Amino acid sequence: MNIRALIVEDEPLAREKLRGWVSAEPELEVVAECGDGRDAVTRIRELRPDLLFLDIQLPELDGFGVLAELGAETPPAVIFTTAYDKFALRAFEVHALDYLLKPFDRDRFREAVRHAKDRLAKPAPSEGLRELLAELRPETKPSLKRLTVKSVGSVTFVELDQIDWLESADNYVNIHTASGERLIRETLAALEERLPAEQFVRISRSTIVALDRVKELQPLTNGGCTVILRSGARLTLSRGYRDKLPVLKGEPA
Repeated sequence: MNIRALIVEDEPLAREKLRGWVSAEPELEVVAECGDGRDAVTRIRELRPDLLFLDIQLPELDGFGVLAELGAETPPAVIFTTAYDKFALRAFEVHALDYLLKPFDRDRFREAVRHAKDRLAKPAPSEGLRELLAELRPETKPSLKRLTVKSVGSVTFVELDQIDWLESADNYVNIHTASGERLIRETLAALEERLPAEQFVRISRSTIVALDRVKELQPLTNGGCTVILRSGARLTLSRGYRDKLPVLKGEPA
């Protein structure tokens, strides 16, 4: 049995290590590697791997977001690789295939691979994984009222109606408000999932804007727009995100 594996991991050293281990396993073949969630969705749809080694904290789209976007296209076997036991334990509780809690050793990796081979030898679908996605991505999102900002010795809150726009900074998000900026440790993709869609819209890979803060749109020659906020901030709406903004939905690029 030849098992085609795809690795999704944003840390180059961790990805290299995992690639070496996968390549050394009989019956396993690495068909691709990805460093972010958006690329992972594209490559999975293109290559249709049998087995997915999936990190949870990823740029652009987190691991659960990848699976939610794929839906029925999710590979039959998914092994989570994560440094966060709160996600791994929930996956275990609903009988997801397996997880590797970083830092994991070679023996633990081989145990997960054996589990994957057993699963792939059977025709039954991954019911446990579907249950996990249903639990972690409910149809009705909880109502988010404010963001929590943690710093040394204190915890403060930013109400959603105070936010002008949000900017990606690797695994952090910079919150821009009239009173200043706040930094929280969360990816922009993960935060986008939690924000109410009727209030906030993503206008580029690195920017989410509060709709009621938009004052003016100025078209650009490349099909995008300059988004001018009431605060005077000038942001760029990328061409690929035009349909995200209600006023431009359906307009020709």
